[in-house]
Amino acid sequence: MARVDTLCRKAARILVVDDERVSLILMERLLQAAGYSNIVLVQDPYEFMAVYRQAPTDLVLLDIEMPGLSGFDLIEQLAALADPLTPPILVLTSLRSRDYRLRALEAGASDFIGKPFDQAEVAARVRNMLDVQLAHRMAHDQKDMLERIVYERTRQIRETRLQVVQRLGRAAEYRDNETGQHILRMSHTSTLLARHLGWDEERCEIMLHASPMHDVGKIGIPDSILLKPGALTPEEWRIMQTHSTIGGDILGGDDSELMQLAREIALSHHEKWDGGGYPLGLAGEDIPESGRIVALADVFDALTSVRPYKPAWEVEAALEWMRGQSGKHFDPRIMEVFLSLVPEILEIRERFADPVS
Repeated sequence: MARVDTLCRKAARILVVDDERVSLILMERLLQAAGYSNIVLVQDPYEFMAVYRQAPTDLVLLDIEMPGLSGFDLIEQLAALADPLTPPILVLTSLRSRDYRLRALEAGASDFIGKPFDQAEVAARVRNMLDVQLAHRMAHDQKDMLERIVYERTRQIRETRLQVVQRLGRAAEYRDNETGQHILRMSHTSTLLARHLGWDEERCEIMLHASPMHDVGKIGIPDSILLKPGALTPEEWRIMQTHSTIGGDILGGDDSELMQLAREIALSHHEKWDGGGYPLGLAGEDIPESGRIVALADVFDALTSVRPYKPAWEVEAALEWMRGQSGKHFDPRIMEVFLSLVPEILEIRERFADPVS
């Protein structure tokens, strides 16, 4: 490890900035004698930033007393870059004033090398500063690597959760008379409504994947009730209604936004604006907005789709019935947005039409 660090240090890019040619040449020879070869000399301070940007720099040796642009000016230019890997700055100066050195340190300098130069001092201070910069770069690279690992693992977890949700949705479809196309139409319509109600794009994406879980609780309903072609008895209807709480139980216990929203929808999409829904009899804005959105999308698609127990309604007939349910079954505000989006909703309906048998 020590050999690797030494090799890295010897290969470091060192910029030497001094308006005096003699000082530049002398410092170059001192650095070469210490084993450094990647040395860049800058005599004109106005050229410093252009040279600095050409390649990553590990150390700057900077004369403070230069005409035109002083060393203080160049330190300010480096600070303005706000680069987390800004190299340390060794000030080259013949001035011994405490105030002068304090000003340089406050500006951003790391240390000093006095003129006239002493070979041993130059070698020691340069080595120390490069060791600090090497450690800083290694820590920065490690931080970047850890961030990439965390990002990738987080992405994998999200993908896994999404796959679980999608498979749960498919399992629910197999148990029900509804088709996968219904799920697509309903989820895309719900997402369209959410977007026009002001949801941001990230939350709309979550809605797209969470809303297909709205009826996952039907997994727990007996086939004799779930697949019954005729009307349900009061007792059968009571059992059917439990699919909302069953879905909430299935989707509970996960703190991800996806699963939390899916659970919220499963529990609330059968609530009604006037309080006449189930399972909790919530009313008005006590019903989560997600449930109010999905209720509209789900009912519209159910009305306009063929089911074993009913034919498909014409679109206008379905819309007329739903207008009459505004303020009763449905949130009037969301109903207004829904009606304004009918052309887009019909496009979704056509794009994900049921296959002709």
